[in-house]
Amino acid sequence: MHEPDHPPIVAGWREWVTLPSLKVRWIKAKLDTGGAKSSSLHAFDIEEFEKNGRPWVRFAIHPWQRSQAESVIVTSRVIDRRIVRSSSGHAEERIAVPMRVRLVGWVITVEMTLSNRDEMGFRMLLGREALAQGYLVDAAQSYVGGLPRRSTRRKNWGR
Repeated sequence: MHEPDHPPIVAGWREWVTLPSLKVRWIKAKLDTGGAKSSSLHAFDIEEFEKNGRPWVRFAIHPWQRSQAESVIVTSRVIDRRIVRSSSGHAEERIAVPMRVRLVGWVITVEMTLSNRDEMGFRMLLGREALAQGYLVDAAQSYVGGLPRRSTRRKNWGR
C-alpha cells in the first residue's frame, strides 16, 4: 500500500461522493473501516465481454437509494474477480473494476466490486483498501464533505 502524499482527511461514517469519470454527481456511500476490505457498488444488467483480448464488463447503476430513476450505463475493464464474504458468511464471486471516486474533496482510484446492493441501506460501500489512501473516519460525523442541494437529496429518498 502506498503512503498518501497529503495529511489524513477526516470523513464521516457516511458521505455523499462523486464518480467523476461516470458523470455521477452524487451517490451516497457508507464508509466501512471494520469488516469490509473491498469496496462495493450496486450494479445490475452485468454483461461480460472481451475487448482486445481482455475482459471487460458493461453494467448499469442507479445512483439514488430506493429509486430506479436515472440509470447510468458503464463500460469498464475488469481488473479482478474476487470471492467476497458477506457479514453473514455468504461467499460470492464478484467482478472488480477500477473507479475514480471523489470523497471529501479528494479523488482516489478504487477497486470496486459489482454487487446487488438493492436491499442494502447504501448503493455504495467504501472499504478499508479505499480508505487507507489517506482517510480517517470519524464515526460520530456524517457528510463532512458536504451535502447536495435539497432537491437532489429528495431524489435519493425516492421522491
